[in-house]
Amino acid sequence: MHRKRPKHLHLTKIRQPLPAVISILHRISGVLLFFPGIPVLLCSLQQMLDSPQGYARVTSLLNDLPAKAGLVVALWFFFHHLCAGIRHLLLDLHYGIELRQAQTGSQLVLAGGVILALLAGAVIW
Repeated sequence: MHRKRPKHLHLTKIRQPLPAVISILHRISGVLLFFPGIPVLLCSLQQMLDSPQGYARVTSLLNDLPAKAGLVVALWFFFHHLCAGIRHLLLDLHYGIELRQAQTGSQLVLAGGVILALLAGAVIW
């Protein structure tokens, strides 16, 4: 019996379920928080603590619209990573492992990350 298998996978045509997408975004957000997130945070903290001119430079940079938008995106990375990490811990404890529960948990992670980032962005703005 010969099965006809595809020779090339079209990755753009493969539709992943929401829990898989949330898991992939969890990994991507973790990588982006680690690099360039930590070096940028430490560099700006060093400049702010170095001199009053450095503090003024960093605060004026953070008052620009693109910097605030980038900060909101970085906050989404953080909050998504936090919510997805809590979800993974609950999965390790065997909570939410059924298909419907996994989909609901993934929707909550996605909504929670966006809502928390928007709330923090409203405070920043």
